[in-house]
Amino acid sequence: MRVLLVGAGGVGTAVTRIAARRPFFDLMVVADYDRARAEAAVAAVGDDRFRAERVDAGDEAAVAALLARHGCDVLLNATDPRFVMPLFRAARKAGADYLDMAMSLSRPHSERPYEECGVKLGDEQFALAGEWEQAGALALVGMGVEPGLSDVFARYAADELFDGIEEIGIRDGANLTVDGYDFAPSFSIWTTIEECLNPPVVYEQGRGWFTTAPFSEPEVFDFPDGIGPVECVNVEHEEVLLVPRWVDARRVTFKYGLGREFIETLKTLHLLGLDRTTPVTVPGADGPVAVSPRDVVAASLPDPANLGERMRGKTCAGTWVRGVKDGRPREVYLYHVVDNEWSMAEYGCQAVVWQTALNPVVALELLATGAWSGSGVLGPEAFPARPFLDLLTEYGSPWGVREQ
Repeated sequence: MRVLLVGAGGVGTAVTRIAARRPFFDLMVVADYDRARAEAAVAAVGDDRFRAERVDAGDEAAVAALLARHGCDVLLNATDPRFVMPLFRAARKAGADYLDMAMSLSRPHSERPYEECGVKLGDEQFALAGEWEQAGALALVGMGVEPGLSDVFARYAADELFDGIEEIGIRDGANLTVDGYDFAPSFSIWTTIEECLNPPVVYEQGRGWFTTAPFSEPEVFDFPDGIGPVECVNVEHEEVLLVPRWVDARRVTFKYGLGREFIETLKTLHLLGLDRTTPVTVPGADGPVAVSPRDVVAASLPDPANLGERMRGKTCAGTWVRGVKDGRPREVYLYHVVDNEWSMAEYGCQAVVWQTALNPVVALELLATGAWSGSGVLGPEAFPARPFLDLLTEYGSPWGVREQ
């Protein structure tokens, strides 16, 4: 397998460090708009299977040419969601398979944003599914940790733990702190703003997909491995759009443990218009400059990839499932916990980006060995879960199941 990895930020760098320990690929080209960042990621692994390149992720022709030049048969997208569609199209143009960890962006309903869906996450990609299937090519979408591993858990629960499922709820929580900062998100603030301030989507059989207000339906969820109770709220996320396509469940939700202070900060950014992506004009040394308010917020905060030494605690991604087994009610939480102290000592990566990066590497290996195969635009639920979970454990990162 020959891989083009686009994006050498925190997640992309973690991908290289995880993949370097595995033999399933022959080449991984690490490409970034900032060539120095790609070169640093490659230099850190000290493996001649890796090469650094510069590419603009928004330039479809350049990405397609890079895929062709290196004979890459798969593109792994480790950029933020703005670049999903150009990279998705570039892979199709070059005849390569494609993986991402976040799907094409949504657009709220113009008149009823908190009741009805507008353009949903992934709609642009699924609209082109026929082209991929006809070509015999695979676009594996939403293959990070959430979405990604959480979707694999949903498929595993449906196949092996339940006879019928009432509800699948993704529940994400952590007890992470960052020394020296009052506000320092552990993941891309650009992506966090996008998913937290957009109308959350809920799925119900008979009703389909619909939206609610941001931060709605708060609940306290008790997370394992010492994290404990965390208040979780509805957030827009890909699992709600993916799981019902392949798994039979009456209701699907996603709730994120943000914390009251984080929610109030996001609300303030929205109130001030600092969550907007449309450029505004500001004075500059050489005249007026057009800048995106959200990009200014991101540039003003510390890079999450560089916070590992200051971070303390654990992060947990998981899937809560309620249903029936052998005629009796059953409720479980399937989960994956990463301790930041461990991920920093073992890989030099902070817990959140390492946990995100781990899963696409596992998926790439399953595709390389033929344990997973398919064509079209598919989510993780479209594949058998057991091979993935077994390989995840082999990578030295076990998962758990807790009866509720």
